Amino acid sequence: MLGTIERIWRYPIKSIGGELLDEVAVDARGLAGDRLYAVRDAEGKFGSGKNTRRFRRMPGLLQLQSRYPGGTATEVPELLAPDGEPVPDPNSYVRHYLDRNDVEVAREGAISHFDQLPLSVLTTATLDWVRAAVPGVPVDERRFRPNLLVRTPPGTPPFVEDEWFGTTARIGDALCIRFQRSSERCVMTNEAQQDLPHSPLILRVIAQAHDMRLDALATVEQPGCVQLGDTVELT
Repeated sequence: MLGTIERIWRYPIKSIGGELLDEVAVDARGLAGDRLYAVRDAEGKFGSGKNTRRFRRMPGLLQLQSRYPGGTATEVPELLAPDGEPVPDPNSYVRHYLDRNDVEVAREGAISHFDQLPLSVLTTATLDWVRAAVPGVPVDERRFRPNLLVRTPPGTPPFVEDEWFGTTARIGDALCIRFQRSSERCVMTNEAQQDLPHSPLILRVIAQAHDMRLDALATVEQPGCVQLGDTVELT
């Protein structure tokens, strides 16, 4: 057994704060409704913490939050202002918030909203190491935007996720995932969000200790449901 599911995170709108869940369905695309929407500009680039071929840096998005009303991904997600209140018109709000008239909150089309693979898994062992490496800087898993935080047994070394690459794990009764590789981290790990202040130290220590990489990215081998407390076992 690798550990148990400690937290489940879904991010209805890419690069915006997400929602904690007790359980959720998972299919080949990932958690139902995860990153199904994104802030998109007139050139078709998605709001992010970086500038790339597909992404446009839009500072401040992490101060916002998103959730599906009633917890179901069949509805359009709500956008929440920094004070936690839902906004009546997400498009108007993000245009004013970003001071840009060319952006909208758009559903995924032909181009995937995912940076890489559909599922990100992080362990408490690695998260605890980051906390110890940057004393005085508030750190929790929101810095790294995993879908699943796995509580690992005492004594588990940091970056244990590396040992899982190329293996398949069962989560709960039916869900099976295959660990592929880790995420290459960017400046989003340093960004301020809600009660977490900006700090350049976080990305710096990850770069020095682990070549900018942290978590385990996975594909879904067999759809299923994940719940808090589910065991994660190699198959």
